[in-house]
Amino acid sequence: MAYVGAIDQGTTSTRFAIVDHTGTFVGMAQKEHAQLMPRPGWVEHDANEIWANTQEVIRAALADAGIEAGDLAAVGLTNQRETTMVWDAGTGQPLAPAIVWQDTRTDALCRELGGVDGADRFRAKTGLPLATYFAGPKLRWLLDNVSGLRDRATAGEVRFGTMDSWVMWNLTGEHVTDVTNASRTMLMDLDTLEWDDEILGVFDIPRAVLPRIVPSVGLVGRGKGVLEGVPIAGILGDQQAAMFGQACFNPGDAKNTYGTGCFLLLNTGMQKVVSSHGLLTTVAYQIASGKARYALEGSVAIAGSGVQWLRDQMRMIDSAQEVEPLAESVDDNGDVYFVPAFSGLFAPYWRSDARGVIAGLTRYTEAGHIARAVLEAVAYQTRDVLEAMEADSGVAMSDLRVDGGMVVNDLLMQFQSDILDVDVVRPAVTETTVLGAAYAAGLATGFWTGIDELRRHWSEGRRFTPSMSEDDRQALYRQWRKAVDRSLNWLE
Repeated sequence: MAYVGAIDQGTTSTRFAIVDHTGTFVGMAQKEHAQLMPRPGWVEHDANEIWANTQEVIRAALADAGIEAGDLAAVGLTNQRETTMVWDAGTGQPLAPAIVWQDTRTDALCRELGGVDGADRFRAKTGLPLATYFAGPKLRWLLDNVSGLRDRATAGEVRFGTMDSWVMWNLTGEHVTDVTNASRTMLMDLDTLEWDDEILGVFDIPRAVLPRIVPSVGLVGRGKGVLEGVPIAGILGDQQAAMFGQACFNPGDAKNTYGTGCFLLLNTGMQKVVSSHGLLTTVAYQIASGKARYALEGSVAIAGSGVQWLRDQMRMIDSAQEVEPLAESVDDNGDVYFVPAFSGLFAPYWRSDARGVIAGLTRYTEAGHIARAVLEAVAYQTRDVLEAMEADSGVAMSDLRVDGGMVVNDLLMQFQSDILDVDVVRPAVTETTVLGAAYAAGLATGFWTGIDELRRHWSEGRRFTPSMSEDDRQALYRQWRKAVDRSLNWLE
């Protein structure tokens, strides 16, 4: 069999891709799902819609490639990570809408769980601060607020999972999650790679609802239905999958993914580096029978979703592709700065009290300035994270590998290089998240011989080199930090 498939269940869409031995895409299909926002700060998904879309894109991609499911050597899975759901163990039906990682309804709960120790209460074990971002507080909220759910959970009638677990349950009948997704729940000990009884007790979460934790690269089960009999052999959270697709296998390798959010990860090998500058310690991947590899991560909540906001809420553009020419219609940002703290600010600030602001508006301001500010905000936030990462790791990056949907935007990539004062390297294949999931499945089943073969697949597409003066760079960044200050303390 000459192909491997991969499911990419993302925040805004689901897709299925098929690659050959060289890592070349030979078939792909994608479909968006609804973003449900019933209250300010709440973001939800319909899990049944996502599963229906998953089956649809698998069939469409197979047709696009002109093959059948039986032609696939294996299939891998990558997913939006912290999005949380519960379902009936008997019927498989969701018991509540999925709570998306961007949702902030657990803000007060996180403060309560922190107690006298505050946000870092569980950081030594989990590598994470107590924040609305993560899945554990979302699960606790569901148990507390969905009628009858806690009693049913204690009786073993409820299953919890992030979206990898939901897709795997429907695809194979197995209730599993991998170490990368488990590391985003706040419920797993980074050393033992097992659910932690002390934290479960504090969170008041019954162990019976939790999935089995498995390695990222290894056989999980065999597909049913649309992928009948196909080995399902790899699970990675989306940002870890992008690391895999970028061949960031060595300590010191780093990548930045520009998707719905923006996520910079640095491979720290078998060393678990605890951040003192607002970053996360997370599992990078684990190959079956091997030790876990770890990473430092800087997570930015709003990147591509800021462009979606311009399109869907502000209606300044009709498609995401229009943001670059609109931004290019002006020479600079006109001293306009956009801080997209729609869900608070993530790394390195971790301020759930922040809300979005547009600063510096004058009568001179036009749509192009706002579009440019939206793009530049992604680059400024990346600099915030990169400076924290260099402080934690002691490693100064000479270049940055980038991937994700936004990297086709040359204006953004050049500005990113300018504001960081480092080369930004766009690979020949930019869809590295879904490629990484395919790599994991193919590696687990012998389709590829090892990570050295995967490294040889990576090639540079375009390199962006800094061209901005140091004075301009620092002046722009000072104004950005001033705008960030304006976004803080909005919520009492």
